Amino acid sequence: MAEPFKYNNKTGLTWDLIEALFPMFEEASAGAIAVDRHCRITWINTSYAALLGIPNPETAIGKLVGTVIPHTRMPEVVESGRPLLLDIMEHENQQLVVTRLPYFDDDGQVIGAVAFVLYDDLEPLTPLVSKYRRLHQDLLAARKALARRARGTRYNLGDFVGASAGALEVKRRARLAAGREIPVLILGETGTGKEVLAQAIHSVSGRAGRSFVGVNLAAVPENLLEAEFFGVTPGAYTGADKRAREGKFQLADGGTLFLDEIGDMPLTLQAKLLRALQEGEVEPLGSNKVQAVDVRVIAATSRNLEVMMAEGSFRSDLYYRLNVLEISIPPLRERLADIGVLCEALLQDISESLGLRAEITDTAIAALSSYGWPGNIRELRNVLERALTLDEESGTLDADAIFKVLPQQSTGCLPQHSVTQIRPLAEVLAAAEAEAIESALLGNRGNRSQTARALGISRSALYEKLARLS
Repeated sequence: MAEPFKYNNKTGLTWDLIEALFPMFEEASAGAIAVDRHCRITWINTSYAALLGIPNPETAIGKLVGTVIPHTRMPEVVESGRPLLLDIMEHENQQLVVTRLPYFDDDGQVIGAVAFVLYDDLEPLTPLVSKYRRLHQDLLAARKALARRARGTRYNLGDFVGASAGALEVKRRARLAAGREIPVLILGETGTGKEVLAQAIHSVSGRAGRSFVGVNLAAVPENLLEAEFFGVTPGAYTGADKRAREGKFQLADGGTLFLDEIGDMPLTLQAKLLRALQEGEVEPLGSNKVQAVDVRVIAATSRNLEVMMAEGSFRSDLYYRLNVLEISIPPLRERLADIGVLCEALLQDISESLGLRAEITDTAIAALSSYGWPGNIRELRNVLERALTLDEESGTLDADAIFKVLPQQSTGCLPQHSVTQIRPLAEVLAAAEAEAIESALLGNRGNRSQTARALGISRSALYEKLARLS
């Protein structure tokens, strides 16, 4: 068999894939042909040449494939880089089944395509096409993952798991943030997934192809923060590197800068950060020259910035600069309905890292729902990892496995009543109803019509309940 590929570079994943499947495809086919990136024929086997009425296959080499096969779709494959599997082609009153596959170089550029031809009998090619389809999908997923890693992100919106009302509102705002070049402030307790959300916003924004640079302000010593942010010129201070060092702003130029735990930033640096955001330029430590930077800022904090402003520990002008779009992530104890889907997602990831299969029962999810989760999703992952470590053999987590590793305050989201504090159910329900009505009235500023709608009851029913409470 003549060598179908004339190129030296055979290291690309798709090339290896086609090269491995090529003998099987050719054996099962009634003909095969290959073209280069300009759609010129580089190889054609004898059976396909005979099918096309070409006495000598060598005469077709170098010709544009469209001049030899008038209705070919090979140019479409070369241009799009997408395969055409099991396509129908008419040729001299015959129906031919054609599978066309692109192949790429190391840089992901299409450098040609190959096609295999059958008559109307699909059976020989079906398992081969299925195998190629699976491998091609795996390749696309791998390339997507590599692209995310290259630009500094690992997460997309699908990684923020949840279907509760609170989670859906977070996702809605995140999509809104992704479509607009505005600063975003993410609020939430520790472990709720603030960085996951920040990366997800970047990964679907217009800056997705550029850098995502994150810095945790709580983890950087105060005396190093300015250098960390704005960079350092050679010899800027005693012990400084003799080479210039870029700061986070320069590294994020054109992309996204994620400022985690912004509430921990000292006041002196807050003023410099505000100037950098307003002017779009930074001045490296030890330099008299400013550098223009183009960054989109996403900030996050677990602290109450409004209280900090009132106390004077956080600048109000910086707060309003950062908080153009606010996204508040509810704590896990307020989205217990998501625990089931969160466990499934976390267990899949944990199972892959441990090299085992894991499942969780409904009783285990109920046990997890009884806990207050001060550490939120980060703590949930830790509990699942510990439970799996102790119960690797079965791989199935039930309530007993959970209670073995769940902290003692396993009713942290519930009132801590002793046995002597138990009250009649009717009394508990009446108290809960009164509290709900009071909260709804406050939330609607005393408007009884709006309160009734919010509670899902009629106005007359609300009046009756209020009369009983008075």
